[in-house]
Amino acid sequence: MIWLLCHPVWAFSTALLALVVRLQRRGSWDPQACKVQLKGKTAIVTGANTGIGKFIALDFARRGARVILACRSQEKGTAALKEIREKTGNSDVHLRLVDLSSLDSVRKFAKGILEEEKALHILVNNAGVSGLPRQLTDDGFDVSFATNHLGPFLLTNLLLDLMKRSAPARIVTLSSVNHKKGEVDFSHFHGENLKYHMDTVYNNTKLHNVICTTELARRLQGTGVTANSVHPGIVMTEVMRHYPFTIRCLFNLIGFFFFKSPEEGAVSSIYCAVAEETEGITGKYFDSDCSLVLPAPLARDPALAVKDFEFCERLTSKL
Repeated sequence: MIWLLCHPVWAFSTALLALVVRLQRRGSWDPQACKVQLKGKTAIVTGANTGIGKFIALDFARRGARVILACRSQEKGTAALKEIREKTGNSDVHLRLVDLSSLDSVRKFAKGILEEEKALHILVNNAGVSGLPRQLTDDGFDVSFATNHLGPFLLTNLLLDLMKRSAPARIVTLSSVNHKKGEVDFSHFHGENLKYHMDTVYNNTKLHNVICTTELARRLQGTGVTANSVHPGIVMTEVMRHYPFTIRCLFNLIGFFFFKSPEEGAVSSIYCAVAEETEGITGKYFDSDCSLVLPAPLARDPALAVKDFEFCERLTSKL
């Protein structure tokens, strides 16, 4: 495989195709051309210490927002905080620690926000993991389901009243086009009947993201708070850090030519969070080119959405 990529003809063809792919991206929405300012607004971005989340937070800070970086790592979070402040000149950027796989940690984080913040206008549920082996959290949930779905689900619901008082406000949840490969089996939340193969578990969690975001939007009708889910694209981030070394190398090799950078991957989320064109739009799914597209059929089932949302409410209220 390595030899093939180094062959002159193959290398030229690959580079040419990669150039075409990159040129095609230019038709998507450009955050730098958007003049919307966020002075006086408060935003929270989970997983803001690296990758897509950091570039989302960077954009918000450039627009003058009070930005809260919700991160698990003190060290990485502090580094991101320093970088964002230096690049934007915005000193109103702050780090708060939270481990989304722990419902107790989520509750403590939310409690701190409710005590410290007078308003919350934007919440971006960005943090996520993929490729983790079977492991149960202290709450008894599969760690991927807890991190990718139950943690963000609980966090969003705990902050809803504050966002309603701050309306208009927007909730953006990063899903993935891979949600179309996902399945709904409520035993999965406890690590049962799950196939831990490649991104299978990840796909399932991303499907729940879309389903519950759609139902949340329905419940928020008339409040001035919108909720949408987005696909950032296939992005070169650290989300695959838990995969085997050979798979990561192949992913990075192909991704160098064809995949989006984290900065490019942040565009669809920023679009949903700040663009004038998306004001008032809710309960929708956006693709990586900032276009409205239909999610998977399961994500368009109203009865399943109610069932899923209520199930997650029960799980998170018990602990």
